[in-house]
Amino acid sequence: MDGMDGIGGGDGWDGLDGFAYEEITSEEELRELVGPVNPVVFQKASPVLRVHESEWIQNSPFCLIATAAADGTCDVSPRGDPPGFVRILDERTLAVPDRPGNRRLDTWRNVLQNPQVGMVFLIPGRGDTLRVNGRARLVRSASFFDEMVVRGHRPALALLVRVEETYFHCAKSFMRAKLWDPGSWNPEAVASRARIARATEWTEASLESLERRYGPEYERHLYPESG
Repeated sequence: MDGMDGIGGGDGWDGLDGFAYEEITSEEELRELVGPVNPVVFQKASPVLRVHESEWIQNSPFCLIATAAADGTCDVSPRGDPPGFVRILDERTLAVPDRPGNRRLDTWRNVLQNPQVGMVFLIPGRGDTLRVNGRARLVRSASFFDEMVVRGHRPALALLVRVEETYFHCAKSFMRAKLWDPGSWNPEAVASRARIARATEWTEASLESLERRYGPEYERHLYPESG
């Protein structure tokens, strides 16, 4: 079908009238197209952190946190620190330290409106990932903050996540992307961080100053010591 009745007019889909497409509008249509699910993918989920889930989190230096505001707008933010930076408080509770960033506070503001969060934990070199879904809250102080100090930085707040579902995800997407294969990497295919920043953020700054900002000295500012 050409276009779609009702598409356009301020609902975010302007400009699609020139494309021919068929929209899926029900789970029945979706299942008919994709096929039946193997029951094992639901059986592997757990409401608590077991041995392998805990081991994975303790060795993961990077995770993604997905949140949504009350109006449904979404955000996915990266978080990284030394392996094990996300602390396991018990089999159903995680704590994620805050570190200095851009101060937009997208994740934190969303949690204040809607506590549901989704997390994906990665370990470099591994194609499988660990997914954790749950409910979150922000805390400004807790006894475990002293155990989250990295290079003199003590977090000002942390995200507590009450685990509701956790399971391992297979490696197919990482294998298709060849994510950990250096032979597939091409970091020079896009503009440098300095050039991107000059075009999108620091538009009045010189390229030379931005190259210094995002150069070797940038790492010095990752963990400003807490007062």
